[in-house]
Amino acid sequence: MRYDIPESLRWVERTETGRAWLAELPDRLAACVARWELTIGPPFGYAFASLALPATMPDGTRAVLKLQYPDDDSRHGATALAHWDGRGAIRLLAHDPGRRALLVERCDPGTPLYGLPPDAALDVAVELLPRLGVPAGPPFTPLAEEAAGWAERMPGNWRRANRPYERRLLDAALGLLTELAPSQGEQVLVNQDLHAGNILAAGRDPWLVIDPKPLVGEREFAVVPLVRGAELGHSPAAVRHRLDRLSAELGLDRERVRGWAIGQTVAWSIGGDQVFPGNVEAARWLLDEM
Repeated sequence: MRYDIPESLRWVERTETGRAWLAELPDRLAACVARWELTIGPPFGYAFASLALPATMPDGTRAVLKLQYPDDDSRHGATALAHWDGRGAIRLLAHDPGRRALLVERCDPGTPLYGLPPDAALDVAVELLPRLGVPAGPPFTPLAEEAAGWAERMPGNWRRANRPYERRLLDAALGLLTELAPSQGEQVLVNQDLHAGNILAAGRDPWLVIDPKPLVGEREFAVVPLVRGAELGHSPAAVRHRLDRLSAELGLDRERVRGWAIGQTVAWSIGGDQVFPGNVEAARWLLDEM
C-alpha cells in the first residue's frame, strides 16, 4: 500500500527502532485496512508520533486510522479514550493493540484550538478540562513514577556537550519534582501533552481532545502543557497569563501548577537527539517570575 511519509515523521529515521517501525508500516496499514474494511486517504501532514490517515468505514462513518510509534508515552492512549468514552475527547471506534493501531472519531472541521484568540482558547480549556479529570488508576502510569524518570534522565541531559539549559534550571526542576510528587491531591486522569494543537473543533461537541498521553496525577498537572505551549503565545507575559487564568478559574494551587510546569518543561526540553529551546525559555520565564 503506497503512501508518502509526512515530513513531521522523518525524525524516526534517526534510530534503529524508528527505521524498523517505518519498514513494518506498509504491512500494518494493509492489515488494518483489510480488518476494518476501510477506505483511506493520504496521511495527515501534522502527525508527529504516528502515521495518521483519514478513513471511511463501510457504513460511511468518517474516522481516522492511527498507527502509533511504539513509545511509552502513548502506550495507554486507547485506554484513555475508552475511559473518557467521548466525554471531552474523541471516541475510540476500534483498537488493534498488537499493531499499535487505533481507529478513532474524526473531528470535523478539525480546526485546532490555537486558531482562536488566546483568551477565547483559554475559555474553551476552562470548560473542557473538568470533564477530562475523572478518577483513574491502573494501567495508567502514576505521575510520581513518571516524574522520577524525568529526574533520573535530566542530569544526563545537562552533562551533554550541547546541553540546552543551565545548572540552576536543572537544580530547580529536580527540587520541585522531589517536593511535588509525594504531596499530590486527588489522583485523576491527566494528559501530559494537552496543548492547543491537540484540541480540535468538532461537530458532536464544539471541541474535542485528540492524541492523549495519559498519566494518573493531581489536577494541577493537567494544565501544564497549555501553560508552557507556544501555540497560544510565546513570551513571558503570555506564559504567566495562562498560568494565572487556568489556575484561578479551575480552582488550582497556582504554585503547584508552576512547579510542575518547570519540572516537566525542563524534562521535555530534550527528546532523543532533538533540543526544544522554546521549552527552555518557558521554564526560565516561570522560574524567574518571582
